Amino acid sequence: MSDQPRTAQDVQAIVEERQIRFIRFWFTDILGQLKSFSIGASELADAFEDGMGFDGSSITGFNAIEESDMVAMPDPTTFEVLPWRPDEQGVGRMFCDVLTPERTPYEGDPRHVLRRALTRAEEMGFDTFNVGPELEYFLFKDSKSTEVLDEGGYFDLTTLDAGSDVRRETVLALEQLGIHVEYSHHEVGPSQHEVDMRYAPALKMADDCMTYRITVKEYAMKNGWHATFMPKPLFGENGSGMHTHMSLFKDGGNAFFDADDSYFLSDVGKAFIAGQLRHARELSSIFAQWVNSYKRLVPGYEAPVYVAWSRRNRSALVRVPLYHPGKEQATRMELRCPDPACNPYLTFATLLHAGLEGIEKGYELPEPMEKNLYHLSPEDRRRLGVEQLPETLGEAIELTAESELVLRALGEHTFNRYVEIKRQEWEDYRVQVTQWELDRYLPVL
Repeated sequence: MSDQPRTAQDVQAIVEERQIRFIRFWFTDILGQLKSFSIGASELADAFEDGMGFDGSSITGFNAIEESDMVAMPDPTTFEVLPWRPDEQGVGRMFCDVLTPERTPYEGDPRHVLRRALTRAEEMGFDTFNVGPELEYFLFKDSKSTEVLDEGGYFDLTTLDAGSDVRRETVLALEQLGIHVEYSHHEVGPSQHEVDMRYAPALKMADDCMTYRITVKEYAMKNGWHATFMPKPLFGENGSGMHTHMSLFKDGGNAFFDADDSYFLSDVGKAFIAGQLRHARELSSIFAQWVNSYKRLVPGYEAPVYVAWSRRNRSALVRVPLYHPGKEQATRMELRCPDPACNPYLTFATLLHAGLEGIEKGYELPEPMEKNLYHLSPEDRRRLGVEQLPETLGEAIELTAESELVLRALGEHTFNRYVEIKRQEWEDYRVQVTQWELDRYLPVL
């Protein structure tokens, strides 16, 4: 594919040259589930001119039926040809911004929520918010069970890693889709994998996360397997995380770097990290949005739950990778608690707002915690003032419901719908009687 950006004319030229027959319009619902419909190539000029209307009342978190008319406006800079569809009469795709019939941005569109956050950063003088997430996933024999394909471990390269060929195909497909892959490997858990995308500006990266997830699933399915980004599918094994690297740039330079600081962190970088730490508990239901997310966020399986930062210590919520001379542009923070089943648009938006809040209000960054926080007693953690992430979705969503920051970040419509949907999910889960309870209590009570 040609280099971005692309105009509508560029896209139409590629469609004609490659004889693309269908174009899929992609957007997400409030929970980050990918939505799509196709148009024929002959409709493309009209779609760029006026967008394509659709009924939003059936999309989770969108408007009620009495005000359901929506318009999908394609973003030509996101056009790519899908490598898993036939070359002959091929299929392209574009991400869309969702508009109202009046052609104004729809407040319930997650892409719009992220655009608003980026506008706030620009108004504060920052050019770019770069994000580099590391999404882990499992490959299982099918979607009905958790039967693994191998017993491999971290970085294994043996016949134990049954997924290495399909991982290779996945990486090649991602590169065809305009996504720069840095490396890929077997993860800690059996049949667990990770493909790391090179950092990119937040809106492109949120689009890339959606593309990554569907690409991984498509190539697993081609091989007769099932790929899942479920945070904790296997009891007793590590869950799947989405460690998220972040940095702000200003006038082409990394705003987080300061050569004279003992941590090589600028005041901007410190305040940004302080903002994320201070607001982490109320953001938890966004970056860890499912009941199952909190089965991963427990001590002992590499997932951080203690609200602290460190340079080397991977038990802390935030890690600041060590500075290497000459690599000033790589200065960044790594938030280790999000999981890969989140909505990346809402996650990046709220994380950016939390960091900007820290900068705007001058939050102080506490001293780093270089001890293994898992080894401290609850009393020691209390004495050190180390808070913990919520332990359940129920606890997390109530903290979000009280958060002025999340309300401002999401906007009233998305905020209210999100809280409503997540409260209902927790209620549905809370009333279940599980096999664990039957095994534990039925024989003795």
